[in-house]
Amino acid sequence: MKRSTPIARTAMKRSSRPKMTPARKAAAGEDCTLNVAGVCNYNAETVILAHFRWLGDCGGSMKPTDLQAAYGCSECNRWTDSPTPAERNATYESDRNFYALRAMVRTQLRMVAKGIIQVKGVAA
Repeated sequence: MKRSTPIARTAMKRSSRPKMTPARKAAAGEDCTLNVAGVCNYNAETVILAHFRWLGDCGGSMKPTDLQAAYGCSECNRWTDSPTPAERNATYESDRNFYALRAMVRTQLRMVAKGIIQVKGVAA
């Protein structure tokens, strides 16, 4: 059976860029907290809030929470996301977890000091 009137089609709405949360905005100009030995470029101009997907709590197109992230320069962020074959050695997974945990603590302490994260009983 054919329709007498065509179905109106609308263009799919593309999702906008990720929200610029206060935590993401705060990364601008910060020092890298990952500081991966032999990888870090120590360039505050390239620092972003790098999210750690491999720790879980995300999937598909969902990013992890901003608490599961750290200030990372472009090179340290690349190293955590997609290391070169030479960088992906026998200790890579444990090294990455060490640097990520240390960086998350450093970043969260900076965010508390800036008032971005509020912890009951802890003064900024």
